[in-house]
Amino acid sequence: MKKLPNEFLNIMKSMLKEEYVNFLKSYDESPYIGIRINELKCDLKKIRNEFNIKKTMFCKEGYYILDNDVKLGMHPLHHAGAFYVQEPSASAAVSILNPVKGEKILDLCAAPGGKSTQIASMLKGSGLLWSNEVVKNRTQILLSNIERMGVRNSVISSCRPEILCSKLNGFFDKVLVDAPCSGEGMFRKDPEAIKYWSREHVKMCAVRQLAVLNNAAKAVKAGGTIVYSTCTFSPDENEKVIEKFLIENPEFSLENIDKNFGRSAFSKYGLTDGNKALRIFPMDGGEGHFIAKLRCNTDNRSTVKKYIYKSMRNIKDAYELFESIFSIKLYGNIERIQNTYFILPNDLPDISGLGVIRAGVKLGEQKGSRIEPSHALFMSARFNELNNCINFDCNSSEIYAFLKGKEIEIDCCEKGYVGVSVDSIVTGFGKYADGRLKNKYPKGLRNN
Repeated sequence: MKKLPNEFLNIMKSMLKEEYVNFLKSYDESPYIGIRINELKCDLKKIRNEFNIKKTMFCKEGYYILDNDVKLGMHPLHHAGAFYVQEPSASAAVSILNPVKGEKILDLCAAPGGKSTQIASMLKGSGLLWSNEVVKNRTQILLSNIERMGVRNSVISSCRPEILCSKLNGFFDKVLVDAPCSGEGMFRKDPEAIKYWSREHVKMCAVRQLAVLNNAAKAVKAGGTIVYSTCTFSPDENEKVIEKFLIENPEFSLENIDKNFGRSAFSKYGLTDGNKALRIFPMDGGEGHFIAKLRCNTDNRSTVKKYIYKSMRNIKDAYELFESIFSIKLYGNIERIQNTYFILPNDLPDISGLGVIRAGVKLGEQKGSRIEPSHALFMSARFNELNNCINFDCNSSEIYAFLKGKEIEIDCCEKGYVGVSVDSIVTGFGKYADGRLKNKYPKGLRNN
């Protein structure tokens, strides 16, 4: 068994009582490995053809991977954004958030992007997803995952919660606060997390979590909901944070969570109606989560100004490039920022001063007299939306060569930019001429 801090074990023993023995036994077992199917791009049949999987109870797209030796990150379907590798119970919070088509949703602590991409999948290309990560150097992995999963209707920012939520007050239908925590629920999966555990760290996390949650309260509209989650077992970071939040924000109420997974949280740590919140332990099929759902019962009227889309003049070439690649109508508003073109989502709020890293989809960059399309543009596409797209079998030598950055000899398409797909899921593009496809797959994403 992994060596765990004695103080941590004493707290868990007091919490779990007769179940403590089973909790300890779980540390002799392997951590759960899971994936979540990205319904923006893929269906269950394609995944079943490639992996030995078993359904989880935490979300309808979630599955346990039963083969521990599968290199998921190098698989062509992973490159294509067909699935997201995710600890199974990590999907539970978004299930409880329950995004609905057309809603505006804020993921306040978003990196690396597992929960954001799950929200995007449930929004099905409608509404708006705003993914914020205060630690700026973590936004690149967030951006990469948003692009890989083919999300079109997102904004990615790196902004302090107090600034973001104040400027976007009352704007969002729902807010997810997957708060930074002491990570006790990751001890089985990541033994390194054990080294950083201390009671002082737990208490510091609790202070920060309450501050983030208090800021989130400003961003949700009247009647809207906040879902608060952590991947830790500590009552200080879970029940006690929610209890303090409800005292400081009496206009919010704790909502009942009606799900067929996990177990009720504990009222003994000061949280009135603790049975309305939810906990997940390793004995419940996941590494460890706490989830609470809060409803805003005040008249929180938004004063957020709408984004003013810039003039459509002088971007004729960008429209022509889109139309040469896609067979569908433009799904947003093209704007040029310096030498880069973006397809901005509809119904944006004013984004000035909010540390926006990316809004919408990067269309391409001006290179002299022409525009070079971006990898993100093709990743946002579905196979049947492209004018020219070549398809390779998931286990073909061609797709593995493409993912290593190699040119491919082929003679089946028109000259110019061509989408490359695996099992009809777009995973990049190349430029075709004279029987050869010049590879445009980004170097940082290639398999070794």
